[in-house]
Amino acid sequence: MSKRSPHKYRYRSRVNHCKLHCNCSKMETFVDAPKLRAEFMKVLRSRRSNEVPLSVELAKPVVDPMYQGSSPRPLFSEAMESCPKENIENFKDLLREENLYLITEASEQGRLPVLILSMKECKNQRKPAIVFLHSTHRSKEWLRPLLEAYASRGYIAVAIDSRYHGERASNISTYQDALVLSWKKGVTMPFIFDTVWDLIKLADYLSEREDIDPSRIGITGESLGGMHAWFAASVDTRYAVVVPIIGVQGFRWAIDNDKWQARVDSIKSVFEEARVDLGKEAIDKEVVEKVWDRIAPGLASQFDSPHTVPIIAPRPLLIINGAEDPRCPLEGLEIPISRANEVYREASCSENFKMIAQPGIGHQMTPLMVKEASDWFDKFLN
Repeated sequence: MSKRSPHKYRYRSRVNHCKLHCNCSKMETFVDAPKLRAEFMKVLRSRRSNEVPLSVELAKPVVDPMYQGSSPRPLFSEAMESCPKENIENFKDLLREENLYLITEASEQGRLPVLILSMKECKNQRKPAIVFLHSTHRSKEWLRPLLEAYASRGYIAVAIDSRYHGERASNISTYQDALVLSWKKGVTMPFIFDTVWDLIKLADYLSEREDIDPSRIGITGESLGGMHAWFAASVDTRYAVVVPIIGVQGFRWAIDNDKWQARVDSIKSVFEEARVDLGKEAIDKEVVEKVWDRIAPGLASQFDSPHTVPIIAPRPLLIINGAEDPRCPLEGLEIPISRANEVYREASCSENFKMIAQPGIGHQMTPLMVKEASDWFDKFLN
């Protein structure tokens, strides 16, 4: 018998497929938002094992988190440690930590580890919540400095392990192995999309908690986590304020303009496997396109940034990138940024959209980015 969470919970999927509640006539020029969300949900469901009612199990804190890659132990993160926080006496004693699992589907990876930090308070009051998403090869525990900083300021701070990361990994190559297997068999979508499914289920859970205001749920992430935040918000409107950090890019633009190398190098093993299978001497644009179509169908076509970034409107959206980031080239964002600006302007809420490209910064989260994200959430969630 599963141990139930102490919070009142009942399963209900409420992904909003309605049209935007604003005068967004220009949206139809770019994309039919309800249709695109429905198409995305169809793709997400196409590779589920068996859908099951969402359930909750209590868990224990992770003592020794799994970090993958060639440098498995994480370095100190100056950026995260710089996050604005309240100076609270006896902070550790007043901090509430919850560890739990959400069962999001009937598969080994359908067990979603969740870490939640908040302040112990007597008054019964619904608070804003923010979901934080880690980068490649990290885990939810890596995000703890951010979680503690936001909790000190009155937020309920939530982190998860992405698919094949953290508690969902068995060794330092689990994620890379899953990508290769996805290319070989095409039965899972370990790059972005499977975790987006988990984030929809997470929104089901968070919106039913008695201590969370369901109209004030934010989402953010770094790198891979930034991509997770972007796509989850595009398909699920319950994520009310959105801040992807060094994650938003143009996948189709990169293929067409021969700027795909840096992104490919970040998960190169799957592209090398595809190169061999396709009889190529080197990874080229054809290999890249075929891999994306296989492991994340639609990533470089109907679900790419020119289509999915604008449908986040009219919700507050802050995109933060490095101006010199080779994985997220600014030139590849000209069309999605232009379209988003027009949609937000048509909705009479231009102040709800902002793009920051920090000069001289590559693929790196900086203290400035952390501060800008913090200010954005304080502005729109408090």
